[in-house]
Amino acid sequence: MSGQGRARHLLIVDDDDRIRELLKEYLARAGFRVTAAAGGASARKLISTLDFDLAVFDVMMPGEDGFSLTRWLREQRAPAGRTPVLMLTAMGEASDRIEGLKLGADDYLAKPFEPEELLLRVEAILRRAQNRPAKGGPLSLGRCQFDPDRGELTCEGEPVKLTEAEVALLRQLARTPDEPVERLELARGTVDPSGRAVDVQVTRLRRKIEADPKAPRYLQTVRGVGYRLAPD
Repeated sequence: MSGQGRARHLLIVDDDDRIRELLKEYLARAGFRVTAAAGGASARKLISTLDFDLAVFDVMMPGEDGFSLTRWLREQRAPAGRTPVLMLTAMGEASDRIEGLKLGADDYLAKPFEPEELLLRVEAILRRAQNRPAKGGPLSLGRCQFDPDRGELTCEGEPVKLTEAEVALLRQLARTPDEPVERLELARGTVDPSGRAVDVQVTRLRRKIEADPKAPRYLQTVRGVGYRLAPD
């Protein structure tokens, strides 16, 4: 991991004291600066006063769960609202993974997990985050605009209806504009990990965004890899 990565500030939110302290100790040993919170209320206060490079949220917590906390975070103004999120949970159902990704989580790791895998996922998310635009706000797609924070697409000033799966896909692509995202990575956590559902969603999105869906300018296919969002 680079020296820049070792200086990154992580937020750990988990109601289990033992797990929270273990995660804090392990990630601190890896060179990160780590702050921990036992629940949603204290996490909100920390996010409102400190800058974090990545947040790790447990899903199953008393009071505010990780889904609600992620939804609240994505509603905040940048840069806080663009903080990458890794969700941890004992729930391994596909529906739970999909819910987290739809809300704007960057990755999802089911308990129990190996600490080394957690570290590798954190590092991967931070590498992807380096390519995000420094300034938040909507991405220009010709006559259309997509706001990743709100999950809203407008074309010629009019709102365009998107399915939850389409919002999740556009958000994933918008995290690294102009960079190809592997097809199977886009499919990970969906009901069809083969990627066929992603292809269908891309076709539908092109009809909504592109002037000529058969010759896409903004939602591009990268042969042998996957797809790329290429804003103006």
